[in-house]
Amino acid sequence: MQTQEIGDNEPSDNFQEPDAAQQAKVEPIRRLRDIKAIKVLIKDSPRNAALFTLGINTPLMPNELLHLRVHQVRNLKPGDPVTIIDDKNDKAKTIPVNRISVLAIQALLETDSYEDEDFLFKSQRGNLVVPSLHRLVTKWCKSIGLPGNFGSHTLRKTWGFHQNHSYGVDISKLMKIFNHSSQKQTREYLCIEEPEETDIFLNEL
Repeated sequence: MQTQEIGDNEPSDNFQEPDAAQQAKVEPIRRLRDIKAIKVLIKDSPRNAALFTLGINTPLMPNELLHLRVHQVRNLKPGDPVTIIDDKNDKAKTIPVNRISVLAIQALLETDSYEDEDFLFKSQRGNLVVPSLHRLVTKWCKSIGLPGNFGSHTLRKTWGFHQNHSYGVDISKLMKIFNHSSQKQTREYLCIEEPEETDIFLNEL
């Protein structure tokens, strides 16, 4: 029998999914220690742990993440791609999945009997929906005392932010991955400040 996850109820009638403007304003989780704190917070929930881990380790849109089915991920090995339909242009795209995400998925699948066509992220009423994901992310960030505005888009923004900030991936590459029209749009989406021109003159050789 499937146990109910804390916070996975469907939204109440007065809960409205954030519109595009609100989603654009949500922030990434900038500090690695806050990411670790959330992982500790949800470690006893395999579903939430896999949801958070996969969300911050891929550029998947919230709806794309929540519509993953078991057959797409059951036999994944680190580096294997998942093929999904891009929410923005209805074209197929492949996203390689890293080791930590594969481990989280495997841990989730070991907790229940999953059919190949089942949604990976279940709720009491079927599959988890975007407003519920928004509420979960908000709750996790609030629970660790993280100030700011967080929601469903926080997960992929966290991935993009740390690709640039922690791993030095150029904004031009992230712009293509996020299907943005300009580097400025990508910087604004990921809450990455444009470097000041004066900083260039402070570089030492």
